[in-house]
Amino acid sequence: MIAAAVLTVSDRSSAGARPDSAGPVAVSALREAGFDCDDATIVPDGADAVEHTLRELLASGIRFIITSGGTGISPRDETPEGTARVLERQIPGIAEELRRAGLAATPASMLTRGLAGVVGNALIVNLPGSPKAVAEGMPIVLSVATHVLSQLHGEDHS
Repeated sequence: MIAAAVLTVSDRSSAGARPDSAGPVAVSALREAGFDCDDATIVPDGADAVEHTLRELLASGIRFIITSGGTGISPRDETPEGTARVLERQIPGIAEELRRAGLAATPASMLTRGLAGVVGNALIVNLPGSPKAVAEGMPIVLSVATHVLSQLHGEDHS
């Protein structure tokens, strides 16, 4: 079973002022898809917190990380910046498809700056912080995740 993790990025949730409502949606989708996934880790907004936690998760053997939150245009929305520090190669098609599909639900989806890419043998994808965006984005990500992870593991195209 492939180890996965969800990282919720939110000042309010990390301070206990608001429950994390998006992280559990991603965790549930990962578990239903057959990934080994603990409950979401919650960190405050900011590139440093995101980078640090992504590196910790990768060092612990996690091969698939979904982040939720911090992808917008507010001053503290720095999840893409922290993620970019960790990624070795971006996969722009995943992020582009997430934005394209989101437009059907809300024009604001074009404002998300989320990234997707790989580092070593792991896949990282940024999703917005709303439970609705996570619920709509997870099927898109899961549609290619197993293939990406098998390719990173050295397997041939199937």
